[in-house]
Parts: sequence; C-alpha cells; structure tokens
Amino acid sequence: MGRGGEEEGRRSDWKTWGGGFPAWARTVKECEEEFEVSAARGLKSEEVARRREVYGWNELEKHSGPSIWQLVLEQFNDTLVRILLVAAVISFVLAWYDGDEGGEMGITAFVEPLVIFLILIVNAIVGVWQENNAEKALEALKEIQSEHAMVRRDGEFVPNLPAKELVPGDIVELRVGDKVPADMRVVHLISSTLRVEQGSLTGESAAVNKTNRKVDMEDTDIQGKECMVFAGTTVVNGSCVCLVTQTGMNTEIGKIHSQIHEASQNDDDTPLKKKLNEFGEALTAIIGVICALVWLINVKYFFTWEFVDGWPRNFKFSFEKCTYYFEIAVALAVAAIPEGLPAVITTCLALGTRKMAQKNALVRKLPSVETLGCTTVICSDKTGTLTTNQMSAVKLVAMGRWSDQIRSFKVDGTTYDPHDGKIHDWPTGSMDANLQMIAKIAAVCNDANIAHSGLNQYVASGMPTEAALKVLVEKMGIPGVSDPSSLGSTEILGCCQWWNSIAHRIATLEFDRTRKSMGVIVKSKSGSNSLLVKGAVENLLERSAYVQLLDGSIVLLEDRARNLILDALREMSTNALRCLGFAYKDNLSEFATYDGEDHPAHRLLLDPSNYSSIESDLIFVGLVGLRDPPREEVHKAIEDCRAAGIRVMVITGDNKETAEAICREIGVFTPEEDISFKSFTGKEFMSMPNKKNLLRQDGGLLFSRAEPRHKQEIVRLLKEDGEVVAMTGDGVNDAPALKMADIGIAMGIAGTEVAKEASDMVLADDNFSTIVAAVGEGRSIYNNMKAFIRYMISSNIGEVACIFLTAALGIPEGLIPVQLLWVNLVTDGPPATALGFNPPDKDIMKKPPRRSDDSLISAWILFRYLVIGLYVGLATVGIFIIWYTHGSFLGIDLSGDGHTLISYSQLSNWGQCSSWEGFKVSPFTAGSRVFSFDSNPCDYFQTGKVKAMTLSLSVLVAIEMFNSLNALSEDGSLLSMPPWVNPWLLLAMSISFGLHFLILYVPFLAQVFGIVPLSLNEWLLVLAVAFPVIIIDEILKFIGRCTSSSGAQRWSEKHKDE
Repeated sequence: MGRGGEEEGRRSDWKTWGGGFPAWARTVKECEEEFEVSAARGLKSEEVARRREVYGWNELEKHSGPSIWQLVLEQFNDTLVRILLVAAVISFVLAWYDGDEGGEMGITAFVEPLVIFLILIVNAIVGVWQENNAEKALEALKEIQSEHAMVRRDGEFVPNLPAKELVPGDIVELRVGDKVPADMRVVHLISSTLRVEQGSLTGESAAVNKTNRKVDMEDTDIQGKECMVFAGTTVVNGSCVCLVTQTGMNTEIGKIHSQIHEASQNDDDTPLKKKLNEFGEALTAIIGVICALVWLINVKYFFTWEFVDGWPRNFKFSFEKCTYYFEIAVALAVAAIPEGLPAVITTCLALGTRKMAQKNALVRKLPSVETLGCTTVICSDKTGTLTTNQMSAVKLVAMGRWSDQIRSFKVDGTTYDPHDGKIHDWPTGSMDANLQMIAKIAAVCNDANIAHSGLNQYVASGMPTEAALKVLVEKMGIPGVSDPSSLGSTEILGCCQWWNSIAHRIATLEFDRTRKSMGVIVKSKSGSNSLLVKGAVENLLERSAYVQLLDGSIVLLEDRARNLILDALREMSTNALRCLGFAYKDNLSEFATYDGEDHPAHRLLLDPSNYSSIESDLIFVGLVGLRDPPREEVHKAIEDCRAAGIRVMVITGDNKETAEAICREIGVFTPEEDISFKSFTGKEFMSMPNKKNLLRQDGGLLFSRAEPRHKQEIVRLLKEDGEVVAMTGDGVNDAPALKMADIGIAMGIAGTEVAKEASDMVLADDNFSTIVAAVGEGRSIYNNMKAFIRYMISSNIGEVACIFLTAALGIPEGLIPVQLLWVNLVTDGPPATALGFNPPDKDIMKKPPRRSDDSLISAWILFRYLVIGLYVGLATVGIFIIWYTHGSFLGIDLSGDGHTLISYSQLSNWGQCSSWEGFKVSPFTAGSRVFSFDSNPCDYFQTGKVKAMTLSLSVLVAIEMFNSLNALSEDGSLLSMPPWVNPWLLLAMSISFGLHFLILYVPFLAQVFGIVPLSLNEWLLVLAVAFPVIIIDEILKFIGRCTSSSGAQRWSEKHKDE
C-alpha cells in the first residue's frame, strides 16, 4: 500500500475512534492509549497538523441559507399568488393593446395590473423578511462556543490557544469560569471537586459534579457520563485536566446544530396556510370552469359560420369581440380572488400579537398566533416552566427535648425572596439552641448569595440549594430578636450576615462526591474554633457520634434516634425533596488553634482525602427538605388544558422520581393514578416498539432524563399522528425540538439565545399558564379570522355571480376589473379587519381543539354564501338593467337625469345596435357632466353605461357592508349579537362608505374608476336593493340553528338510550 493508501486507512481508523470510542466507559490510561497521547506531554505539533487534515477545525459548520432570489421565488409558490400573477400579466397585455386608442379607459386599464403587481411585491417583501430570520438560531448557537483554551502541546501549556485549533487527543486545562471548548474526557482533577453547569445542554436544574472515574455502562445518556465535559458548558467550581475526544460537528452541541438545521429544512405550513392553499386550488378549478362557460356562452358573438350543404362554411372571427370576452374572463379571475385577504390576515395576526404581548407571550412569527388556536398537545419542560426554577426549603426537621423526639416545621415560599412565605409554628424571637445551630450552619457553611434584580425579582448566584438555605435562615430570624429589620440592616441577607459576624470562617473543606459533604472551620468571638458541616443526611449520620437536643445538650446518637431521623429522611425523599443534614464539632484537636495557612495543621487541608477523618465524631443537629417548587398558577392552567381538550406532556432532563412527584402535585397525574405506563425515561421510551400507541393515551405523560434526540422523536411522532404540537424549552438542548414543533415556545428569562431564536414565541414570564392564555387568544383570533374569511369569500362569490350573469344574459359589462380590485382591497378591507376585534366566546376554552384538517367552510356555510352570492349577483346586475329599462322602481323616481329608456331585449342584444333602424338616444346628466350620443347612439351601451355601472358598484359596496354585519356571528342572529358588540366594525363600515364617496365625488378618482356621482333618489334605490341581504341571511341562520339544535337533541337522545 502506498503512502496515500496508508493515510486513507489511518483516516478511516481515526474516524472510527473519533466517532465511536466510548471514552466515558474507559480508564484514563485506555483513553491515552486510544488517542496516542500522554497527558503529561500532550500532542506534538506535527501530529496536530496531521489530525487537523482529517477532522478539520473545531467549529460548527456554516450552512449557507437560501439566496435572496430563492426566497423571492418561494413567495410565488402559492396558488392564489400565481392566479393573481397570471391575471396581472394578462391585464397588462390587454391594457397595452388598448393603449393605442388612448383616452380615459387607457388610464383605467393600467391601474389594475399595477395594483396587482404592487400587492404581489409587498407580499413577497414580507415573506422574505420572515424567512430570513429562520437561520438565526444557528448563529446564536455559535456564540455559546468557547473562543480560547489552555492546551498542553510538546510538553508545555499554551495559554489562550484559539479553541477552533483543537483536535482530538489534545490535553486541555479547565479552570473556574471557563467555557468548555470541546467534548472532553476528564483525565484528573486539580481541585478536590469539579462542578459543571450543563443545564442548557441537558435540562438539569443544578450544576453537576464531575470525576475522572470511568462509567460502567457504555450505553448511557449525557447525564450519566460523569467523567465527560461537553462543549458550550461552563465550569462553576474547581479545575481539571482533560483529553479532547470530539471536536466541531461531532460534539454534542454539533449534533444539536445539525438537528436544528435539519428541523429548519422541514418547516411545515401552518393549518391556516394549508387551508388557504386548498382553497386556492379549488378556486383555480372553479375560475377555469366559469371562464370556459363564459366563453362557450359568448362564442357566438366573436366566432360565427354558415352551413352550406350541411357543412360549416364562411367562418368569421372578430378579434375585438374575442378580446372583450377575454377581458371579462380576467375580470372573473379578479372577482374570484380575495386580493385583500393576505393583507387582512397579516393585520389580524399583528393585532393578535399585540394582545398576546399584553399577556406576556411575545410572538416572533405571525402565523404562530393562528396555529396556537388548534394546539392539541403541549410538551412542556419542567424546570422553570412548571416550576419556579428557584430552590426553596419546604420542611425543616430539628431535634426534640429527648433523643427519641423530632420536630417538623413547614416552610412556605417558592422564590428567593426572603419575605415570600413564613415558617409555621415558629418560636419567633425565642429560638432554642438546636434551631440556632441549624441557622448558624446553614448561613456560614454556604457560598451562595442573593441579589435584588428589578421589581420584586430576586436572583441567586452560586448553588441553588445553598441559596435556598440562606433564604431559610432569613425566615428563621435572629435569636432574641422578634423583628430582624429593627436592627437597621438594609442587606437582603441581614440574618446570614449576623451569623457570619459571630462565626468568622477561616478554612473550607470543599464538597466532594465521596463524602458528600462540605465543611467550614469557624472562629467565634470568644476565640474558639469549631467545624460546621452540611451534606447528605446518611453520610453525616455515619460520621456522627452525638446528637444535639432542643436545649443544646449533647447526647450519644443511639440507634433509636438514628432510625427516627432516617424515617423522616425516607418520608421526605418519597415526596421528591432534596434533603441536606447539618452537624458540627467543637473538639477539633489539631485544628483547635488553627488560624490560617501558616498553622502546622494546614498541610492536612491540602489533601482532600483527609477531610472524612476531620469530619468525624460529629454532633448531628437536624435536616432540611428542599425542592424546585411548582408555580402556584400551574395547577389551574393544567385543569384549563384538560377542559379545553389539550393534552399536557412533561419532557424534562431531571430525574424520574422528582418529576413524578411534581407532576402529581400540579395535576398532570392524579395522586392515586397508576403511572407505570405514563412515566418513562427518554431511554426507556426510545427502546419501546409501540411508541405511537403510548403517545395516544388519554391524560398526561412524563418523559424524564430526556436528551435532545428524545424530545425531537416525541415531537416528530406526535406530528405524524396529526397532532398540533406546542413545545416549550429554554436550553440549547431544546432548540431542535422547538424548531420542529408546530409552535416552539422559549423562556424569556431563563432561556438561552439559541432557544429564543429557534422558537416561534417567547414567554416574557417563563410561565406555563401564559401558554394556556395564549392558546385561548389563538382560538379567539382563529374564530375571528374565520369570520372575515367567510365574509370576504361570500363577497367574492357575489362578484363572480355578477360577472357570470352579465356574460350569460349578454348585457354590457357592469363592473370592470379595477372597480372589483378597489372593492376587494380597499372597501372590504376595513370591515374584514374590524371582524378581527369580535369579542371571544365565553366558553372558548371549554371546547375541544379544532383538528388541523377541519374545513374552513362547512357545506351548510358554503350553501348559505352561495345563496347570498347569488343575491349579490342578481342585485348588481338587476340595478344595471333597472336603470336602462325603468323610469321608476319601488316608487323611487329614476328619470331625473333624462336618460333614455330601452327594452330588455335591446339591452341583451346591444351588440347588434348598429343594425337597428332609427335608434336614437337623448343626452343625460351625471353630476356636472352631460353625456351626448348624437354621433354614435350605440355608444350608449359603452360610454353611456357609466351611471348603470356606478349603481352596480354602489349596490355591491352597500351589500358587502350589510354582509359584514351578518359575519359578526356564524349562526347568531343580529338580535342576539347586535352590531354595537363590535364598535370597530361600525367605524370600519363608515370608513368604507367614506372611501366609496371619495371615488364618487372626487372628479379625478371618478375618472380613473369609470364612475359618476349619484343623486339622492339613486342612493335610496341602492339601499333598498342592498338591505334584503340581511333578511335573507337571518332566515338562513334561523334554519341553521333549528337543524343544528334538532341534530344535537337526536344525538343526546341516542346516547341516553345507549
């Protein structure tokens, strides 16, 4: 084998051990052999260069997003938009063709295609702007990577080496505060302990301890890899030396990067978008059929022939007439498409985002507002969402008057606010010696701190459990002082400060995993030294020989007292409380005179293996139970979800027992419910063959110790099953699932930037109940959107009916495309938008969620609007015919303008006008204009139809205003839901009428739209013809209510019989 072959073989070997070697399940020596490196010397420079050729730089890939032109083209991947585009192009060609003739109609013809093009451009700009934000989650992920590392190479440490230059096998030193630059195996600890904050990667609520001892299982989750540190996490305590095992995209954070990218490629359309696309496809078919019908009906006007000897001969084709009916087909397309719908939907969603922002739900992507309304499953993180993410003490156990007695105190409060809650049955101002010692140890043997942040917000620095102990001390108070604030201290932790002033800390015995305790040597004001210890209760009891009683007396720790304490511990642990014990020691032998590093005994403190012997023969004083408590409002929010037919699934990185206890408390599970098939670890769930059946169970589900891939798999399976999934998360590990879910919801306070950028919505208060409120708002918005979509579509059906009847009856064109555009975009816009302000139904969160495949318009609603549409068509065409054929109608005189009356037969055969003998037309007035037809009487059906067109347009506008009142409720009468329940709608109707008056009575606009001013009598006729639309819909609503109530009655009787 040549050198190239050898190198290729070596590369494949490296890939194998780089990707598949379980470093956590091997000893340090085995890892050094595998990676061909010595921890004492590090890699050689030439070896680094060789490995970099294989593994590349230690950085996350830069995925090139779609180009700006790809994004622009994607915006036209929509049926409605394509129909509009074709209509605009045809309109423009026809306008160009007619432009040779010039004149008023030339200006009008160009307005239409330009307006349509403008709509398409604005739509594309908004779409591109939204799409361009999609890749920001990947950029935010790169920001949490480390930039520098201290690396040992060629036997020497290189400080501040750029982290991207690391390769597998490098030896790295980590210190407190460092960001971990790659996935690494811990070689040895420099300090006695090493704690790493990896919650953003795993979801664990507390920093975890790391060791250099191998793990027994190869197949374990991230939390179980106790000898590994992962890229992007932070060292919060201690220092160590590590061996790099994975770099770049092979790290855990690199896998998350790949998952986010993969999820972003599979963004599904929202339920509403799917419905509108389906509607667009149906509309295309309907327009095609109607256009074909119009052409077939009118083909006799532009294509004629004679039969000679039984065969068609002498074909005649009129290009002018053909073009005219082609224009009618374009007008049909413009009439059928609700051009204003995208703008109104965007406006309604934007208004919805404002409402949600007032409820602490910040929507990042507009369509999410509507998707929330059909959410069927909420997958929620536990820590920080269902719980406060602030550890707090809930139970304090102290010794009684005798060694076989203990006392329990219930502690209230769920936050780090020292004034949040109290201790029940507390002897305020007269703490006994035993309670004083517990307070002293909790305050002094503690490295945490609490600070005030904003309005009533308290934040902890250090370990959450230690912060909770300091809050407990504040609630306990100071011996002999009933009100600690009377001492004049302005400190948040005034009581802890008081204890630290009487017991000065001079040495610390750091926590380690072997003895599971932390100790401090303190010097009292009298000059004597003592040892204060806190830690795991069982471990402290093993090293305790005595117990302190209520009055401060010390007695031997006998089996009876030991068992009593262990029983209390077991009871608290069963309730998922994290328990800490307290002990102390006054007889310190060689440390009795310890005063600092110069003391002879100081050498014993340099070796952590001595700590267990120093912390022996202790005096046990009591224990405390702590937990991350559930938020107060979550229980009701879970009940609301149940009533609304929404299932809640809790997916957490925390351990199973703690998560189960919280889920029972907040109502995900009932207290007595058997949850053996409802609670799984992520690993257990992934190994099950019938995952979908498990996810289909009624009620809540719990997945604990979940990794990013588990969360993604759960979301994927739910979506495949037709569920609409809302997923909450705050960590980097949540980002792929947030991206994949229909609604990704990130935490605003505790959330990482990666999670926020991957999400559709951010919770400003990190509160689960805010999600439930947002779902209610989403349902309300969807109902309102349904109202205005129905309204706009019914209006379009009317316009189509009008043009179809015009073509079928053979009368002159009553409405031109630019007028239809004006109605669809401007006149219909304000009422449609105002329907978005309809008040929500009172029982909106008592109904089950709508299925994402539920039809936008039911068969009955479609029939109703076909009837309404047919009336709109008859009314608009009817008033056009009435003006030509009647001098008065319904007692309203129409002869005031002096126009010539003709028969219906003449009107329907107007194309043959030139062959009529002696046909004459008198001039008529419209506003200040006089229309005369002396030179060409047949022009009465072209230029002369301007008044009839104006009446048709005005009837269309008036009917659509009245129709907006019908849309206030799907089935409710205007008597039960009067117009003033939505004052915005009345204002919008006024605006629409105002805009119509504007184009009627401003000469330039009247010329552009091809209309003229109307007289008072003509307006009376318009209102008389338009108003019946309310009466017709009230009758149809009444029929609908009767049939639905009788159907419901039959259903209930049937179920009673069963």
